[in-house]
Amino acid sequence: MNEKRREIWIKADVGTWAEKKSRITTGLESGVDGVLVVEADVAKVNELGHIKIATFASDSETELEIGEEDIVVYGAGSEGDGTKPIPSEMAESDVLNALKGTFGTKINAGYVEIRGKKYEQFAVNIADYCNYVIVIGKDWKIIPLENIIAELQHKEAKVIAGVQSAEEAMTAFETLEYGADGVLLDTDDISEIKRAIEMRDASEMGKKVLSIAKITKVEEREMGDRVCVDTCSLMTLGEGMLVGSQSFALFLVHSESEESPYVAARPFRVNAGPVYAYVLVGEKTRYLSELTSGDDILIVNAEGNARKAIVGRVKIEKRPLMLVEAEVEGGE
Repeated sequence: MNEKRREIWIKADVGTWAEKKSRITTGLESGVDGVLVVEADVAKVNELGHIKIATFASDSETELEIGEEDIVVYGAGSEGDGTKPIPSEMAESDVLNALKGTFGTKINAGYVEIRGKKYEQFAVNIADYCNYVIVIGKDWKIIPLENIIAELQHKEAKVIAGVQSAEEAMTAFETLEYGADGVLLDTDDISEIKRAIEMRDASEMGKKVLSIAKITKVEEREMGDRVCVDTCSLMTLGEGMLVGSQSFALFLVHSESEESPYVAARPFRVNAGPVYAYVLVGEKTRYLSELTSGDDILIVNAEGNARKAIVGRVKIEKRPLMLVEAEVEGGE
């Protein structure tokens, strides 16, 4: 499984500022990685919050004045979108020469609308001088994206595929074994922006295989140091953390998402276990006693679906302990 971080950018270069602002603010609130805007909107975006900003160069034939944008994009209004023909000799390409002029001194991107086979090849040809290659399918089929990913998977340039829905984003991420490095999401539907983020995050966490265990022994023990983990996320019924005495045999310890006769619900909390116990934090485990504020933690539900959360606070308190033993398919 490829564990690279997939990027989600929002396309916000067309329409009124109010329309573009709605996309950008939703993206900021949802945790997108970047936004593509026109040069005139860069300062406005910076006022909204911290986010990676990509902007089109006004003219690929002239040197772009270095401004507040993080990434300069070449190709729109030129060979990348069909405004100018792709030259027979790549040395004569305005887009390629502009990319060469900034590569290594400024993070840059090539922009190509896939209008046919020669545009696929154009995207591949400019990749050696790009940090990113943004490919937009005008009559989008999966085959052109497969071809581009196959050609570029051993190059440094990251492939950003244009999409219009969360489902298309996931298809781009799953194309071939490697997948696109990111997507440029073009939608006014704010729910699609949020869904794309949720689906991306869930896919990166993967699904944990859980088994039903039979409790074979419960014994009360004396006092010990128990770790209570408060997260920055709210958990629902069925969600908790995977905790145990052995890293290969973890229990799903439920959150305090349900009220009890003794205490109100605190759905951000898991009374996880004793200080020596392991807790799953991703693909590895840590001791509960090692967790501190700001650490990543893994929240898992009864179906094995996982998501990341951030540790807000860890409390270690003296509490009476219990020994619990369980058996799964004949083995303890």
